[in-house]
Amino acid sequence: MVFAEPFPADLFLYEPLRVGRGWPKTAALKNCANVPKMSGLSQTERAGCTKILNLMSKDDLLSLSDTVTNKMIVVENITEATETILSFTKNAEELLRRKKVYRELIFKYLAKEGVPMPPNSEKHQLVKRTLELWLSGKVVDKNRPGDRDDTRKRKSTEAPSDSIDVKAEASFDPLVLGQQFCQWFFQLLNSQNLSLGQEPQDWGPQHFWPDVKLHLLARAGSEQSEEFLGAELVSLRLLALTREERLLLSPNLEPHGLKVLASPHGLVLVAVAGTIHRDTACLGIFEQIFGLIRSPLEKNSWKIKFVNLKIRGQDALGGSEIAAPALTYNSSELQLLCR
Repeated sequence: MVFAEPFPADLFLYEPLRVGRGWPKTAALKNCANVPKMSGLSQTERAGCTKILNLMSKDDLLSLSDTVTNKMIVVENITEATETILSFTKNAEELLRRKKVYRELIFKYLAKEGVPMPPNSEKHQLVKRTLELWLSGKVVDKNRPGDRDDTRKRKSTEAPSDSIDVKAEASFDPLVLGQQFCQWFFQLLNSQNLSLGQEPQDWGPQHFWPDVKLHLLARAGSEQSEEFLGAELVSLRLLALTREERLLLSPNLEPHGLKVLASPHGLVLVAVAGTIHRDTACLGIFEQIFGLIRSPLEKNSWKIKFVNLKIRGQDALGGSEIAAPALTYNSSELQLLCR
């Protein structure tokens, strides 16, 4: 059905426009002269806003729909509410700053996208980081048909999702490799935390050399030291951090939190510091060193040769700042591991 004439201007003096149950929704939105349709969201922003809205409760979603339309449109289910909110939102920042879009929702969204933030971040900081993420174009809607195979291949080196396949280039930059590896590794490991509500990615022993070694040192009240040898055991122990212990590891990829060294024999050392979280509580900090070596039999992709993980809980920090922890290893100590 197509309406030949717009709705009378005084229609809303009597009853709000009701979407659904006999009303053709698209016609209703287009012919509603009193409620300006003003969405200015890009495809990336729309996809991101949809994910955030999907985290909201039904009551909050319906309430937000009333707010953005000034109660001029009555929706009857979550799908209609989401579409209406997106259609009547001026821009992404406006939506993110709405009261019903709680800071916890944005925090959880960023964590799912592999961008963990300090749990004490204020809402305006989370909003700013989300807008920066969308502006960078590094968020990919996996269900969007416009992303052809060649497009996905170009994006794979920005944020690899299923392998550490950072291709060699004439001007090899170890720091770029280190940044890409950390983004890949921690997004992959954090996805195993079921409390985040996202689908776990392809974690397993295939990302490690068969003789990989893990040294884990934890200081939280008492000091505990563990060692594991072999791809299966190392993979399972790291998996337990996020799957069983529900931890979220947030790396600090700023210069004081990341160091990368490359030996002439092909070993690349990646050292990174970061914070450890469970839900919205910050439990402490970590320092992690990875030894990476290419596997010539597996398309020259990078695999993990050894891992040194040092964890310090809040009690062991003595009240020091943990929002953006720095590495305590100096270059000489790291050089010794490259030999």
